[in-house]
Amino acid sequence: MTDKKATVTADKRHKMKMFFRIFGYMFEHKALVAFALIIMLASNAFALAGPYLSGKAIAAIEPGIGKVDFDTVLFYCALMALFYALSSGLSYLLSATMIHLSRSVVKRMREQVFDKLMRLPVGFFDRNQTGDIISRISYDIDTINASISTDMLQICSSVITIVVSLVMMIMISPLLVLVFVVTIPMSLIFTRYKSKKIQPLFRRRSAKLGELNGYTEEILSGHRTIKAYNREDTMIGRFDAHNDESIDAYYNADYQGAMIGPTVNFINNLSLSLISMFGGVLYLGGVIHLDAISTFILYSRRFSGPINEMANIISELQSAASAAERVFRLLDTEEEPADREGALVLSEPKGDIEAENVRFSYIEGKEILHGISFEANAGKTVAIVGPTGSGKTTVINLLMRFYDQDSGEIRVDGTNTLDITRDSLCRAYTMVLQDTWLFGGTIAENIAYGKENATREEIVGAAKAAMIDDYIESLPEGYDTVLTEGGINLSKGQRQLLTIARAMLPSCSILILDEATSNVDSRTEVKIQAAMAKLMEGKTSIVIAHRLSTVKDADTILVVRDGNIIERGTHDELLEMRGFYASLYNSQFN
Repeated sequence: MTDKKATVTADKRHKMKMFFRIFGYMFEHKALVAFALIIMLASNAFALAGPYLSGKAIAAIEPGIGKVDFDTVLFYCALMALFYALSSGLSYLLSATMIHLSRSVVKRMREQVFDKLMRLPVGFFDRNQTGDIISRISYDIDTINASISTDMLQICSSVITIVVSLVMMIMISPLLVLVFVVTIPMSLIFTRYKSKKIQPLFRRRSAKLGELNGYTEEILSGHRTIKAYNREDTMIGRFDAHNDESIDAYYNADYQGAMIGPTVNFINNLSLSLISMFGGVLYLGGVIHLDAISTFILYSRRFSGPINEMANIISELQSAASAAERVFRLLDTEEEPADREGALVLSEPKGDIEAENVRFSYIEGKEILHGISFEANAGKTVAIVGPTGSGKTTVINLLMRFYDQDSGEIRVDGTNTLDITRDSLCRAYTMVLQDTWLFGGTIAENIAYGKENATREEIVGAAKAAMIDDYIESLPEGYDTVLTEGGINLSKGQRQLLTIARAMLPSCSILILDEATSNVDSRTEVKIQAAMAKLMEGKTSIVIAHRLSTVKDADTILVVRDGNIIERGTHDELLEMRGFYASLYNSQFN
């Protein structure tokens, strides 16, 4: 029981924290918020004056024929029409102001989320689906935007209306106000009960939508493979299953949320009936006048109306709260560890790399690397080979500090990489991955991505070295040809050549090639290797390859198996050992 109470308390604190964080975004625009509050107060003042003026007009009507003060009635009716017109005009201005404010808040929130994504470690993206992340930065923030521009405005306006209406009703007839002593608690108890029930439903709704977006992104990315294996029907079936779960989550949340409004409206109508009945009794007893009853009823509608409206938007508020929870959970995700105090800036690195007894695990208790050690001297080429899943790419992840090792040391130029600033360490490396990545832009911009202010001559020189210049020049726009996002208007091999050209441009001391030539034909591969051999002079090169024929000229070959370096040496030395490397190499020709 104590644990349950503690959980509830923590949940309330978390909600309050989210509430204040959203208001923090809003109050970054203090002038706009102040302007909105002034307009809101003025609009409500004009609207709430209506019932009072109506009562004055009714008071000018007395029982009997011809006992109507038409001048007074017309005066108050005209004044009431003017006030309502002013209230409507201010309401329009208030809505426009809130839309502008919510746009600014959402812009700021998206900027913070994207900045946060850029500072998160690689492991976060390994653990979370891309579609789910996109859902947070798009759908969830849009949901918060809708809540700020409409629901927040409605709540603030309703609070003002409820307070002023209650004060006016107490001034008119304290006895009739006693009706609300019964009906208001009924509304609050029911709303609170249903809110607790539907909150988990809206949280599940947001989560299921994120899962659906994640699955959709995965399917669209692998569409060619699906077509190749004729698995369309299977994937449609799986999508339907995800879609059904999402629809069910939406239905359950909206169905339960939709019950609140009509029930509260029924209770409010019940209060109106009771007021009319008891007001009639008091009128017959001479306790209250007809104009007072009329004014009280109008204020009671003003009083109960916002309560009903707030009940109707409970579901929207719960949806916004669930969306805000997902967004703020992302914003609160632990970033990459900051550089150690006094961390060194790696300036003009030579490229000497040492790894000593390095151990690492992605998941605690499941070690991937078991105390590996190796050296890569400046200007030398070290190849890492081994079967799939042996830990080759993990070594690269640790060298680049995408992850930090559990124990042991990795040193660059004799300095522990943990004592080097991440920025300067990354600038010492350039790399080409097996999975190509190109952004929407010109070919020249993609090649120059790794070097600021690169000249056209440098871009063309890198493209020539990567054997892609002839193809680029054959295009109508040449180097100014715009690539679609991901470079899908190029073949996979051409995309690989562009990423190789991009890696050749920066003047880094360490080059990492992770299956860099896996998507080009053997003849092109030979040409690229000849060009790269010249460009890599004086650079430390770490090469991962499955085609062992591509690493024969490496100064050192490390053979990795099950997270251990089981053999090391040159190509000829390893063949003479007649060990695991020799069996891998010879298997290519069997």
